[in-house]
Amino acid sequence: MWAAAPTLVRVTILDAPTPPAEPEVSAPPAGDPDAAVVAVDAPRVTRPGLSPSRAGDFLQCPLLFRFRVVDRLPEPPSPAAARGTLVHAVLEHLFDLPAVERTVQAANAMLPGRWAELLAERPEIGELFPDEGALAEWLTSAETLLARYFTLEDPTRVEPRERELFVTHDLPEGPQLRGIVDRVDVAPNGWVRVVDYKTGKSPRAGYESGAMFQMRFYAYVIWRTRGVLPKRLQLEYLGDGVVLQHEPTEPEMQTFEARIRSIWAGIQDAARADDWRPRTSRLCDWCAHRDLCPQFGGTPPAADPDAVERATGVRPHAAAPVVG
Repeated sequence: MWAAAPTLVRVTILDAPTPPAEPEVSAPPAGDPDAAVVAVDAPRVTRPGLSPSRAGDFLQCPLLFRFRVVDRLPEPPSPAAARGTLVHAVLEHLFDLPAVERTVQAANAMLPGRWAELLAERPEIGELFPDEGALAEWLTSAETLLARYFTLEDPTRVEPRERELFVTHDLPEGPQLRGIVDRVDVAPNGWVRVVDYKTGKSPRAGYESGAMFQMRFYAYVIWRTRGVLPKRLQLEYLGDGVVLQHEPTEPEMQTFEARIRSIWAGIQDAARADDWRPRTSRLCDWCAHRDLCPQFGGTPPAADPDAVERATGVRPHAAAPVVG
């Protein structure tokens, strides 16, 4: 059973040296639920979906949302994103071992095999490392993150109910909400804890609420689909050894639903008007689509009305409806 944490709690644990900082840009991770959106050549429109990552994209920059969800433009891999995928895979499979064998040494021993699997799935990731020395340094940084995980909790005392859980909820008169939850724990008394691993650094003190958007999203979907409101939401930042904890409430979930509806309304308004306005920020420096952005002298490709409709459920006003 976990002690009550009625408000947002920030716990900092200092241990091993922190890996060099890398910008944590909102990139679609492997296994992103938005990959389930119907293919471009699909014969019919299906219910559009929304994940916390893509909702965050729209809030960050509507044009980025269009590039990722409507146009589905490819994005090159980055060392930080690839390392996050690798560390997540190790932590997922760590719990395949008997409890007493879940050690940092066992986690490190999983890295070569999981790296080989990742490379087989996405060979282009290998091109990020010009030589064996660069690859070895990158793998060492993954070991550092795994070592820090063991300072945040003791995996020998955790038996997850679910790992990499794909959750969905059809929001009435809205999109299908989709997400992949890293871990769900259930205490003997029935309390549910939702855990998400972050391989980057935690937000500055006072800015934690935005980081909890994803966790509230998961809590809302679990609440609506299973009738149980998670007792605790827990973000574990392996980049700097910080744990953020929050206990959601039903009134909070109702407010969150209103926020999701507002975001979706904004997405559909942009789709109808074909007006995906870019919003500049410091994250523009690492955007894979900067060359196409009008703010930096680029020209976005014309949006395909059918793709807009598949992604958002509405067509641009200037586009003729499909007949037949």
